[in-house]
Amino acid sequence: MSALRSIDFKVFGRVQGVFFRKHTKEQADKLKLVGWCKNEPDLTVTGVVQGASSQIDTMMKWLEKTGSPQSRIDSCTFSNDRKVDKTEFSEFTIRRKKK
Repeated sequence: MSALRSIDFKVFGRVQGVFFRKHTKEQADKLKLVGWCKNEPDLTVTGVVQGASSQIDTMMKWLEKTGSPQSRIDSCTFSNDRKVDKTEFSEFTIRRKKK
């Protein structure tokens, strides 16, 4: 089993209103990663992904280059990259604003 890892991300560009979060969840589920993502007031999408290190690398490339079909990714920043003993989440979720 490969080492577990956690990383925070922030995606810039046209990433709201283009099903970016939905596709991010689908990609995370496909890669068996856990964490969350959400829309931010500055029109970015932020989140955390956790899981096998090799799968995190694949997800990072997807966040930087692919995204949802209608999105336009200008850049993606990653921070807080660290090894973890266990994941903090049981699934990947989309966080929505409280109404």
